[in-house]
Amino acid sequence: MLKQTLAQKLQQKLSPQQIQLMKLVQLPTQSLEARIKQEIEENPALQEGKEKAEDTFENDASDEREVRDSMEEINWDDYLGDDETPDYRTKANNYSSDDELFEAPVMVSESFHDSLISQLRLRDLSTEELELAIYLVGTIDDDGLLRRELIDIVDDLAFSQGVFTEEKELERLLSIIQDLDPPGVGGRDLRECLLLQLERKRPSFKVNLALSILDDHFDSFVKRHYQKLMDRLGVNEDELREAIEEIGRLNPKPGGSSNLSRPTENVIPDYNLEIVDDELELTLNGRNAPELSLSHQYREMLEHYKASKEKNKAEKEAALFVKQKLDSAKWFIDAIVQRQQTLMLTMQSILNYQRDYFLTGDERKLRPMILKDIAEEIGMDISTVSRVASNKYIQTPYGTFLIKRFFSESMTNADGEEVSTREIKKILEDTIAEEDKRKPMTDDALAKILKEKGYPIARRTVAKYREQLDIPVARMRKEL
Repeated sequence: MLKQTLAQKLQQKLSPQQIQLMKLVQLPTQSLEARIKQEIEENPALQEGKEKAEDTFENDASDEREVRDSMEEINWDDYLGDDETPDYRTKANNYSSDDELFEAPVMVSESFHDSLISQLRLRDLSTEELELAIYLVGTIDDDGLLRRELIDIVDDLAFSQGVFTEEKELERLLSIIQDLDPPGVGGRDLRECLLLQLERKRPSFKVNLALSILDDHFDSFVKRHYQKLMDRLGVNEDELREAIEEIGRLNPKPGGSSNLSRPTENVIPDYNLEIVDDELELTLNGRNAPELSLSHQYREMLEHYKASKEKNKAEKEAALFVKQKLDSAKWFIDAIVQRQQTLMLTMQSILNYQRDYFLTGDERKLRPMILKDIAEEIGMDISTVSRVASNKYIQTPYGTFLIKRFFSESMTNADGEEVSTREIKKILEDTIAEEDKRKPMTDDALAKILKEKGYPIARRTVAKYREQLDIPVARMRKEL
């Protein structure tokens, strides 16, 4: 049975201003600039720059009146006769014949696939062959390799394009594509890609040896069975090393080697850190502290509407619109100021926590630190600290780093002290860098060494840290 009841509840909700602040805190510098620009375009009551004093406007108005009065005294008809004005006075030319005109060049480039198609159009191909070749180019991945089977491409052409061809025809067209630049494009696997590049080199002993290694002993080469390669090829260690170095100079991803423009991400540091007399001086990037102010004209309009005694419906709506825009602009300016304060407070706390690291740059002095440690110190929520650290960079004397890299879990060493996992990773990385590359150490051996240094961790933990550092297994680290 339906019935109505009256209940009283207490709920906590974020205000629109708090939501706006959280969104602004999470934005990096580059995104913040775009957000401010968008807000200025949408809200005419918000403007860039410091607010001018009222007397400044009065002085400007008086000066403008004086200039206007003096200009009215001039009879411009005596000076603006079209018949008496020389032709050269109507042209703007601020350059002499000796001046050099510097203009920024506009670079127009084509994509990787468009470059291949442009080269195909220069080949002696019929219309049908060109269409098939262009379709083949479209199936090549961005790294330059063709990973689809030709028989599958034959089926796709038949079902989707209504074009019937044979695998042999596609094989012939693929050989033409593989002859294009960059070398190695169109290879169906890594081995074929490297072989295509070697075949274009000038024949020599090391090139021929490298071809033989890739063509006949690719599996042994990938598994780094160097002794087996020397026995089968009948070469000594120096000759094998030269051939392997020749292979190492090849490009496994020819699609990424073309001289075409690719979008790059520019990292703009949100903080700048300097060390002056053993003291850390932190400053916020100037782009994070823009000068914003309320529009003087909109404030005058609001005062005018307030002073008006008799208001019609249109004036009330206009006054409401102006007030809403001014309130929105004020909230936005306050949110920007609070963002600056939150960013500085959080980063200063991180600097104090990791003072030894920032003074020396030695990663082994990084203390274990989690978001909760900083949140408790500054009296804010963990989510706020996470937003501050997200996608933010700091420029230090040792380089520009992502702030989140300073956070790490803790482990207990042999002395019972808590150490950062980054410290262990740094020691592991240094140990691998100093090992004998002819006999690289296994994960078990690395675990024993770390245990001797006071870090008792298991072999599987060593393997996990090694993978996080992008370091291959012992067999793949072997060198001649």
